[in-house]
Amino acid sequence: MLKVENLKVNYGMIEAVKGIDFEVKDGEIVALIGANGAGKTTTMHTISGLIKPSGGTISLDDKVINKIPAHKIVSLGIVQCPEGRRVFAQQTIEENLTLGAYARKDKEGIEEDMKKVFELFPRLEERRKQLAGTLSGGEQQMLAMGRALMGKPKIMLLDEPSMGLSPLLVKEIFDIIKNINSQGVTILLVEQNAKMALGIADRAYVIETGRIVMSGTGEELLNSEDIKKAYLGG
Repeated sequence: MLKVENLKVNYGMIEAVKGIDFEVKDGEIVALIGANGAGKTTTMHTISGLIKPSGGTISLDDKVINKIPAHKIVSLGIVQCPEGRRVFAQQTIEENLTLGAYARKDKEGIEEDMKKVFELFPRLEERRKQLAGTLSGGEQQMLAMGRALMGKPKIMLLDEPSMGLSPLLVKEIFDIIKNINSQGVTILLVEQNAKMALGIADRAYVIETGRIVMSGTGEELLNSEDIKKAYLGG
C-alpha cells in the first residue's frame, strides 16, 4: 500500500534521513523504532506532505505522492495523528472531531463515523461539549486518534501515541490501536516504547541516525539480543 524508496530529507546542510526504504502492506501494523533524533518523525512528516524530501519517492497504491500538497494527501487516505497530540484546545471534543473530517463532503458518512469514534472512545462521548484543552493527556491522545479516524484513513500515521502517559493508559492506547487495525485501518506507528510497539507490530524497522539498520517481524525484533540491549533494557 505505502512504499518508501531511497528517501532522503535535509534540514539545510544536515541530512536527517539518508536514503531509507520500507513498505507498509494493506492491513498491517508496521512500527518504526529508534532513539530520539533518529529520523522517525521526520520520515512521518515527509510521508504526510509536511516536509518535502530532497530525494527518493513515496508511493501510495503505486501512485507517487511526494509532490502532492499535504491537504490532498489526506484526501488520498493518509492521515497523521501527530506527536504531542496537537488538539485544538479552545474547541470542544465534537468540534475537534468535525475538523478531522474537513476534507470530506459525505455528511451522512461523517455522522456515522462520529458515532463509531464515540463507540471506540466512550469517555469522549460523555464529554463531547467539553473544551479539548481541559482533557487529561490520555483523553487528548484518544481525541487525536479519533480526529484522525474522522479523515477516513486507509493508513493512519501514529506518532508517539504513548508519550507522557501512565503505564496503564499506554496499555489502553495500544489495545485501541489493535482495535482500529482490526477494523481495516492500516497503521504506521512511530514509537519510543519499543516493547509495546513490537508487541503489536506485524513488522518493524529500526532507524538509527537517518538509516534503517534492522528489520523483521515484531516478534523477531522483540526477541533479538541487539534490540533487547539497545531499546528494551535487556
